[in-house]
Amino acid sequence: MTNENNLPEADLSAAQQEIMEIIWKHGELSASEIREIVSRERPVSRNTIRTLLERMQSKGWIQYRPIGRTFLYSAAIPRQESIGRKIAEFVDDFCEGSAESLVSALLNYRGLSTTELKKIRAMLDEAKSKPQRNEKK
Repeated sequence: MTNENNLPEADLSAAQQEIMEIIWKHGELSASEIREIVSRERPVSRNTIRTLLERMQSKGWIQYRPIGRTFLYSAAIPRQESIGRKIAEFVDDFCEGSAESLVSALLNYRGLSTTELKKIRAMLDEAKSKPQRNEKK
């Protein structure tokens, strides 16, 4: 099930999030390849991986395509879209809808490197030239 932005409404468990990160990093993978990567950190059974993949697919996070008897799994949702959704929820829930509060907290409590500041400045300059979705003061 997805919302108006075609993003899954169901969140991922910690184990599913771990697999999602692997798929975003490596692209299309078989269940065996995913199991091999997860097994580098902790033991995991083949059935556990398959169950996690089935649930992620039913939630709309991943898709698959058959190649012979093997299914290759890939992300149905790009990582950046997932991050955007979580940040929007965070801003609404913890910052009273104020992006300014989020940026202020980021600057005051985490800080930014010179490289991060340059990249963010370039993004802000680019955003200024585009029509804005939400004009908030």
